[in-house]
Amino acid sequence: MSTCTRLLLLLASVALASANLQAKQPNILFIFSDDHAPQAISAYGSKINKTPNLDRIAKDGAVFVNSFCANSICGPSRACILTGKHSHKNGFLRNGNRFDGTQTTFPKLMQNVGYETAVIGKWHLSSDPTGFDHWEVLPGQGSYYNPDLIQMDGSRKRYEGYCTDIITDNSLSWLKARDPNKPFLLMCQHKAPHRNWSPPPRHYDLFQGVEVPEPETLFDDYSGRSDLLKENEMSIRDHFYWGHDMKFHGENLFPKHFRSGIRNGEYARMTDSQKQLWDDYYAPQNQAFIRKMNAGELSDDDVTRWKYQRYIKTYLGCIQAVDDGVGRMLDYLDESGLAENTVVIYSSDQGFYLGEHGWYDKRWMFEESLKMPFLIRWPDVIDPKTESAALIQNIDYGPTFLDLAGADVPAEMQGRSMVPMLRNQGKPSATWRDAIYYAYYENAAVHAVPVHDGVRTERYKLMFFPRSREWNLFDLEEDPMEMQSVHDQPSYAPILAGMQKRYRDLRQFYGVNSAVIPETRGDLERWRTRDATISKNAKKGNVDLAFIGDSITQGWEGRGKQVWEKHYGSRNAINLGIGGDRTEHVIWRLTHGNLGKIKPKVAVVMIGTNNTGHFDQDPQEVAAGVQRILEILAERLPETKIVLHGIFPRGPNSLDLKRLNNVAINQHIRRFADGDRVHYLEVGDQFLAPDGTISKAIMPDLLHLSTEGYERWAKALEPKLQELGL
Repeated sequence: MSTCTRLLLLLASVALASANLQAKQPNILFIFSDDHAPQAISAYGSKINKTPNLDRIAKDGAVFVNSFCANSICGPSRACILTGKHSHKNGFLRNGNRFDGTQTTFPKLMQNVGYETAVIGKWHLSSDPTGFDHWEVLPGQGSYYNPDLIQMDGSRKRYEGYCTDIITDNSLSWLKARDPNKPFLLMCQHKAPHRNWSPPPRHYDLFQGVEVPEPETLFDDYSGRSDLLKENEMSIRDHFYWGHDMKFHGENLFPKHFRSGIRNGEYARMTDSQKQLWDDYYAPQNQAFIRKMNAGELSDDDVTRWKYQRYIKTYLGCIQAVDDGVGRMLDYLDESGLAENTVVIYSSDQGFYLGEHGWYDKRWMFEESLKMPFLIRWPDVIDPKTESAALIQNIDYGPTFLDLAGADVPAEMQGRSMVPMLRNQGKPSATWRDAIYYAYYENAAVHAVPVHDGVRTERYKLMFFPRSREWNLFDLEEDPMEMQSVHDQPSYAPILAGMQKRYRDLRQFYGVNSAVIPETRGDLERWRTRDATISKNAKKGNVDLAFIGDSITQGWEGRGKQVWEKHYGSRNAINLGIGGDRTEHVIWRLTHGNLGKIKPKVAVVMIGTNNTGHFDQDPQEVAAGVQRILEILAERLPETKIVLHGIFPRGPNSLDLKRLNNVAINQHIRRFADGDRVHYLEVGDQFLAPDGTISKAIMPDLLHLSTEGYERWAKALEPKLQELGL
């Protein structure tokens, strides 16, 4: 056989394989909304609304009743979906982060196997989309009325009309103009029903004259669980804005019941005719409420109930527009003949509180925001009216789409393909997960929800709150509304221990190391004030020596003040220590202002004893946190020499467990010294008696230094500072 013949046969084989692959590749229509609670979908048993078009997907396919997000907030959820990885791995922990579009995402891999890809609508990841042949996205949260959409050339185009309808229109236009010879992935992503809930005129009166049923927990007092719940700023009773949320114009007439300061920005975007329709509907209701308030006819609870009705009706009106759009998309698939080879998925970035626990919004690991809808139709594969109780998570979406496309799923993706389960009518294999891991990182931000994480199994849920270092455990079978934590009940002790074991194992499996994940403590006033002072001082520059650490470092301004003045008062030194900090807090501070304009000749770093003291954290994990700090300093202060201290000894004797943990950390971190930029200095022996004990004259609480202790520290450090030119 000639070389030419072999080449022709090879090319024919490749072409045939490509044709066979494409013949097997289904189109994927992924319709995605924002903050759509499953309890507001009739396919999930909603008692408050009907969603006939979403129900078409469930009727023709499957509804997953145990579908969960990995991080209940807009941007992070989207990043989890794109990458198939938890937030701590994809780097998008909080709204406001910038998504690294160079990392592996499923749309890029689908392009590689022949798919034409598009995303239209809400993006909310700060950077431009990558991996899409076409994209048109809302800036930030976007607007309901007359929205702007960012074009691929960076320009913005304003559309007159209602956002949900426009996103549907543009998605349909793309479907009609795409390359018909390629399979497609279309991500149609709605803003709705995100706050502030502004329905289209056709749905203003959807619930006119109807009292939407209230949730049983509308007046939850948050007893029986962590006290941190009481600090929330997302309650219907206390945290709705007069204009932004409740649709009033002008001055806040009842500041006891409504917040002031944010107007209704959607109204400001409207045309005159749109405003007229809005006012024709809402103004009479507003005036009726104001009259009742002025007449003293409404109790505090009555006002809360009125706010709930205003909230839920506008929220559901937004959802109805989404349902309309889903219907139009499904109709087009039917009319065009695409339905037979198109997998249709409907989901949302997380659930939402519709008055449960007295809340709106999301974030907390309670069921209403942890759960997210997942409806899927796959003709001739999934039987109609299938219901699955398998524990799925949004990190599974990317691997599933890749498997559908015939593409390899990268090992770095932490989710799993659901395709075998879908082919088995929603029944998971024996090796499918028994628990999901959840983590929320947006501390000290809007709504005052603290950092927490946890695991959920079929029956139980365990939450951990690092700030208060407490566990909450819920038995979802006995307490489906999660009103009472049973973590301290003796009868649940074996279950608590088992769930804590599962928590630790899943964190290890997913590579969760809190010591390297940036975390603010800005929800604590003392910390927030100290942090702001440090950043203000750092902006002045003119620093030759910086001390970076926790309360032991901050103590130079307390018991060590005189010693500081003696040794460093004339050496342009700055103190970057905050009591209670762990490595993750220092990482946050160094990347959020604490370095300011300083360019010190030397930085002295001593951090990690609180990682031991608070959690007895694994030494290798703490060492990784220290290493990340050194990396940040190398990136931002490349000319600065680092004196890395071994963590000081603590506890009464050499066999104290926490001291031993610090010793183990030091074994790791001493290896970070390179003899050039980073110099390791162990001075712990300066604080110890010959028998390994610590005198309270040196460390009054066997952790923090006395004035004499600071003098010993300064003397032990001085030769190294001089060696480095100070």
